[in-house]
Amino acid sequence: MNVKGVIFDLDGLILDTEKLYQHFWRKAACDLGYDMTQETALALRSLDKNLARQLLCDTFGNNFDFDAVKSRRIRLMSEYVEQNGVSAKSGVRKLTEYLASKNLCTAIATASNYQRTNDYLTRANIRDCFDTIVCACDLPHGKPYPDVYLFACEKLGLVPETCIALEDSPNGVKSAHDAGLNVICVPDNGEIEPEVIPLVYTHVKSLNEVISVIDNILQKEN
Repeated sequence: MNVKGVIFDLDGLILDTEKLYQHFWRKAACDLGYDMTQETALALRSLDKNLARQLLCDTFGNNFDFDAVKSRRIRLMSEYVEQNGVSAKSGVRKLTEYLASKNLCTAIATASNYQRTNDYLTRANIRDCFDTIVCACDLPHGKPYPDVYLFACEKLGLVPETCIALEDSPNGVKSAHDAGLNVICVPDNGEIEPEVIPLVYTHVKSLNEVISVIDNILQKEN
């Protein structure tokens, strides 16, 4: 595999924020008169904004006010984070320190915008753990399209085949897989979706297990 870099998703992978997105998507929708199920909220994980708009219009009808619901979700979640902060998933710093010791580049490839990403990483005290940040909202297409992973590899100066992607959601896994990266899935709830399994190199329960996976890969290269 000749690994030279590791690219991380953000929400649900290194930050324990995915549950907040799901909660506040449903809360914002409810406040504006829409009964959003947990299944629909899960389908929105890391999803390109145009695809998210289409998904919700298909679910609730073409009159669904996507912009109003999204704006309310952003406001509600921002208020929550301002009061309560955000937390990193277990094992983030230990993993990134291990990667640095092996001279492996690191990046974040996220659906969130740069300001929010930088703010959340700073609040979680892990901003210094990553070499660069790439945000899908700055590109023509978000996840599950491969754009964000291709650009992250470009920013690191690496070809996709030499990079490992760490992802928690089906949309993220498909994005990284289609970009040509080797994907390790770390499901946010500990259970991998069956449709994702053929697309990944392997899957583990938590970030604490990723070091041994990468260490085994590196040992096979030597």
